[in-house]
Amino acid sequence: MNSSVPPLILTAFVVLATFSTASAAGPMDLPEGFTELTIGDAAPDFTLPGVDGKTYTLKDFSEPDVLMIYFTGTHCPTSHGVEQRLQSFVTEMKDESFQIVAINPNHSSGLRPDEFGHTEYDESFEGSKRYAEDLKWTFPFLYDGDKQITAREYGCLATPHVFIFDKDRKLRYNGRFDDSRLPDPATVTSPDAVNAVKALLAGEPVPVETTRPHGCSTKWKERAAHVAEEEAKWQAAKVEVAELDAKLAATLRKNGTGKVRLINVWATWCAPCVHEMPDLTEIAKKFSRREFELITISLDSPEDKDTVREFLGKCRAVTSDKIAKTVKAEGRTTNNYLYTGASTDALAKALDPEWPGPVPYTLLIDAEGEVVYRKVGVVDPDVLRRQIMDTLTTYHTTPMRKPTTR
Repeated sequence: MNSSVPPLILTAFVVLATFSTASAAGPMDLPEGFTELTIGDAAPDFTLPGVDGKTYTLKDFSEPDVLMIYFTGTHCPTSHGVEQRLQSFVTEMKDESFQIVAINPNHSSGLRPDEFGHTEYDESFEGSKRYAEDLKWTFPFLYDGDKQITAREYGCLATPHVFIFDKDRKLRYNGRFDDSRLPDPATVTSPDAVNAVKALLAGEPVPVETTRPHGCSTKWKERAAHVAEEEAKWQAAKVEVAELDAKLAATLRKNGTGKVRLINVWATWCAPCVHEMPDLTEIAKKFSRREFELITISLDSPEDKDTVREFLGKCRAVTSDKIAKTVKAEGRTTNNYLYTGASTDALAKALDPEWPGPVPYTLLIDAEGEVVYRKVGVVDPDVLRRQIMDTLTTYHTTPMRKPTTR
């Protein structure tokens, strides 16, 4: 084997070959060992760790008349849309002979950084633990991401994906929780899983036995090849720097594009600016599949444009294909700028009269042009990420206005 080929690329080739072979029979990339359960099939056994520190098997849930196996992850906006409806249903059924067991089938290695743009959690055991704790889930949440054997044996296509079994643990329903990807209960027109559970408890036939699960595809570890390929593209993307005057700054600040904008004023001669830039570009990468854009404005001298470009290149201050299209549609060529004015007063007036002058200075502007976050000095990445997430929301929704914070 050629030793000049980078190990990451070699790994990608090996994984991709395995994944493609396993999925040759169908249109989806399904891993080796994937099995599709059909109505009447027995529930496969499992031994999985729970986020509560216990280890569970199928026998631990043998008592209830109806068992729901609910595959879900921490990153999917469709799963987030179901969260409260699921908990409400569990509360409603607390006196019935019913049990729900949630299982996370995902592994973080199967996701690109930009696929975490709807969540504050990782697709790991610890991330799953925090997720369940924050939601105050009252039912077991198990983690299958390390080996993903259970997800393959059940045939988990997406998150969420629901499997409902009768007293004999024979499959009676396979598919979605309901037909809405949004959090508002009023958007649900077909509560299929709920109907199935109630029918089984009443001794009646399940009205609809199979439906189409919708949400984020299961993130198999074999998908690491795709992740590596996308990372290579990101690293190869070209960084451009354009000149900016106060008029253009005012246009960017006004927004009205439907995107949430993070504007950072900085300079290469500013040590705190240089220190925080990698955090800002990682944040931009995380949200690059959403309506979000990082705009950098350098206060370096115009003759230092090459130095600015080189530094931003090292920090990967680039845009995704999605955001690049919106930038082009606005008649712009880049998201990185070098201020050409002699005085920063005009820039402050255009961006934010509350800016006292020092850099770095950071503004988060919602889709309606309102400032939802401003910071003089180095940002706290965790605080900023949470503010962005609150503004964009974790659901399939339009970015919402949030109160101004300082």
